[in-house]
Amino acid sequence: MFARFAASTAACLFFSACGGGGTDANASTAPADSALPGQLVVKLRSTADLQGLLATHQLSLAGAFGARPIYRLSLVGAADLNAKLAALTADARVLLAEPNFQASSPEARTRSVWAIGNPGAYTAQWAPQSLNLAQAHTLASGAGMRVAVLDSGVDLQHPALAGRLLAGRDFVDGDNDPSEVGAPGQGGYGHGTHVAGLVALVAPSARIMPLRVLDASGLGNTWVIAEALLHAVDPDGVPATDDGAHIINLSLGTTQPTRLLDVVIELITCSDDDEDEDDDDYSDPGYNADKERCNTRGGAVVIAAAGNGASASERQYPAAEEAEGALSVAATNAASRVALFSNSGPWIQIGAPGEGITSTVPGGGYGVWSGTSMAAPITAGVAALVWSRYPAWKPVDVTQRITDRSASLCGTALRRVDAAGAVADFVPPATVCQ
Repeated sequence: MFARFAASTAACLFFSACGGGGTDANASTAPADSALPGQLVVKLRSTADLQGLLATHQLSLAGAFGARPIYRLSLVGAADLNAKLAALTADARVLLAEPNFQASSPEARTRSVWAIGNPGAYTAQWAPQSLNLAQAHTLASGAGMRVAVLDSGVDLQHPALAGRLLAGRDFVDGDNDPSEVGAPGQGGYGHGTHVAGLVALVAPSARIMPLRVLDASGLGNTWVIAEALLHAVDPDGVPATDDGAHIINLSLGTTQPTRLLDVVIELITCSDDDEDEDDDDYSDPGYNADKERCNTRGGAVVIAAAGNGASASERQYPAAEEAEGALSVAATNAASRVALFSNSGPWIQIGAPGEGITSTVPGGGYGVWSGTSMAAPITAGVAALVWSRYPAWKPVDVTQRITDRSASLCGTALRRVDAAGAVADFVPPATVCQ
C-alpha cells in the first residue's frame, strides 16, 4: 500500500487475551462474539463527509481516529443497529461500517491462572532449546529493536525486565503508567508481564514498549487497540522521528472479523494485500502522516496469536487477517506437535512454543502458563533477532525468513519457528518424531 502511496491518490469491540486455553482437541468452534449495542465504526472516503453522514443517518460522533476519516459513532435513540449498518453500507461515502463485538478473555471464562514457576526454569525450560536459541544468540541479540506489547500492562519493576522497558502508555485509563492492574485470579491479570518476559528471554537486547489495552478483567476494545497500534509505530506523532516499534505483539483476539483492524494493520505494516478491496482508499489528506512514515521509515512486523479454541475451523482476529508483514502463530509443545488447546487451521502461518511456558509475572515472580499468547511473543522475539541481523529489510522480508527457515512439526504440515535457522539462514534438519 504505502510503497505506492507517493504516486497514488487512490466503541468498543471487546478483545481477549489468548493465553490459558483448554486442552480438548475436539472442541467445537466457539460462538461468534456478539455486537455491543449502540456502537459502530466507519471508514469514510473523506473527512469532509462526516457531518453530512451524521445528519443523514442520525448518528453521533463518539471518537475520531486522529486526522483520518475513521470514526467511532453512536446510535441516537432506539435505532436498530443492523438497519443502520445496512444503510451505511449502501452509502457511497462509506468505505466500511461494522458493529463493535463483545468477547471475553479465555482467562475470564475459565478462571485460568499461571502456576508458580521459578527463575531457573525461565532460562532452562524446553522452549529455548526447541528454538535453538543459544546458537541464534551467537549472531544476534535483538540490539536496536523495539517491540511493542499490547496487552494487560507490565510489572515495570520486575528484575528480569530492568533496563529493557521503553516509555509506555495506558490506553485503558488514559495515562502514561502501563502497569498491570488487578490481582491474581482476576481475568487476564499477569498476562502482559508474562508476554513481555518472553520477548525479553528470546531477544535480550531488544527494548519493550508496554501498551496497556486490556483491563483488569482481560477485556479491551477495537478502538483502543487501533489507537495503541498506531501509537506503537509513531509514539511522538512525528512521522520522521525514529521512535516507533519495529515489531508489535498481539496476544489477544476475537472470533469476529474486523475490517477496522485489517485497515490499521495495513497502515502499520505499510502494505496492501487486500486485492483492491473498496476500503483500500487512502487518498484523504488525513493519511498523509502515515504516508510520510511509511515512505521514510517503513512498516512494522505484526505478530498475532491464533487463539485457543482447539479448533481447525475457528478463526481468531486480527491473526486471521493474513496481512503482508504479519504472522499468525499457533502454540506447539515439547513433543514438537501442535498443542491440543491451539487453533490449527490452514490460515495459521507458523507455530512456536506455547505449552507449559515459564515467564515473568507481577510482583517480581515467575509463572508457568500455556496458550498461543505465549507462542506469539516468542515469535516476536525471533523477529527482533532476525531484523537486528538484517536491519535493511522490510517487514515482509522478516516474516518470510521466519517461515522459510522454520522447522518441521510432527503430525501436521504446519512448521515451527527456529531462531537459529531464521538468523543464520538455513533450513533445520527434519524433526525426529516419536
